Amino acid sequence: MIAPDPDPDAAEIAGRLRAIRARIAAAATAAGRAPESVTLVAVSKTKPAAAVAAALAAGQTVFGENRVQEAAEKFPPLRAAHPDLRLHLIGGLQTNKAREAVRLADVIETLDRPRLADALEAAMERDARRPDLLIEVNTGAEPQKSGIPRADADSFIDVCKSRFGAQLRGLMCVPPHGEDPRPHFTWLAACARAHDLPVLSMGMSADFEIAIACGATWVRVGSAIFGARG
Repeated sequence: MIAPDPDPDAAEIAGRLRAIRARIAAAATAAGRAPESVTLVAVSKTKPAAAVAAALAAGQTVFGENRVQEAAEKFPPLRAAHPDLRLHLIGGLQTNKAREAVRLADVIETLDRPRLADALEAAMERDARRPDLLIEVNTGAEPQKSGIPRADADSFIDVCKSRFGAQLRGLMCVPPHGEDPRPHFTWLAACARAHDLPVLSMGMSADFEIAIACGATWVRVGSAIFGARG
């Protein structure tokens, strides 16, 4: 087992960001796309606020966090200093965390069941705040993972489009570890096209270039920027 990297310093984070941006641009160009058509979501889960601040200093403004509680502790002071910061929640979301998620996030990427849709809609009405939403699809039918099953995706997307309108932006998936991600990415891209949804959040540190070739518009990269997690 490889030991995790220590938290990299600011110069190291800036260098890693430059390298990832260059790889994103090259992958987009190879796919016949404009580099600016792909947004980098820097996944800062388990990393300290200082690491996020270093990425902000290097020009990164879009971040992803798994847990509402960690995001609530880390991001309000950072947002106060950086009003252009955008926070994505990318981990499975409990219904009892829906209101806090709506208050904190600019994007919630893991809408995956009717009860969560109910909770998010109620929270949006209560707090008059409407973050963008993605539907997470469990493309690998993995019981330990969140995400709407493939078989239920079409009907759930239709219902959520009618409920949330323009706030429903697209789809997200996490392919099974160790499998070729291409069939999962291409399926998700086809599903998004069928429902006229513009955003595809797919691809992480190990496979974001493949995801871009398959149509990803957002890629979620963590360890390649901030170092391996403990």
